[in-house]
Amino acid sequence: MEFIAALFGVISVWYSRKNDILVYPTGIISVLLYVFICYEYKLYADAGLNVYYFIMSVIGWVNWTRKKSETFVFPISRCDIKEWIYGLSVFILVLIALILILTHFTDSTTIVADSVVSSSAATAMWWMARRKLESWYAWTVSNIVAIPLFFYKELYFTVGQYIVFLVLAIWGFYTWRSMIKNDKEIGTL
Repeated sequence: MEFIAALFGVISVWYSRKNDILVYPTGIISVLLYVFICYEYKLYADAGLNVYYFIMSVIGWVNWTRKKSETFVFPISRCDIKEWIYGLSVFILVLIALILILTHFTDSTTIVADSVVSSSAATAMWWMARRKLESWYAWTVSNIVAIPLFFYKELYFTVGQYIVFLVLAIWGFYTWRSMIKNDKEIGTL
């Protein structure tokens, strides 16, 4: 199950990098499997995060397909200052909440790392559903922390997945940045 979840996760991020709507159906398969895997390995924040991913995947799928006058309602763009403040606020609030919840209500052995992965990914997923370039920054942070976390939990297929995620996050940033530059030049995506 871990291998299948990791495989569909990589496929999903590959589609995301390409700005392809298939990011969502492939991602949904991965996140639903990871809900069970993370719960089994006492990665409670990550299990909850995958439930959140599922919800945001449905929202993202709808957002990415919405058009008005044949143009996307949510084209790739950069965050404005309000979106930055919102994203960073989400990160901080979710981080604090997860640390408190995991400390007082679970038997988690990886409270801080699990919370950082989940809070940075929550921000990334919000921005991704709105096609914000900065989502790739948050994905990069989440991936860097996730690699040693999943290694510690001996989830080696997942470690491999997050290494690929890290490479794809960096590549995705440059791909989307190029799409923004081209959009300014030709007026469409």
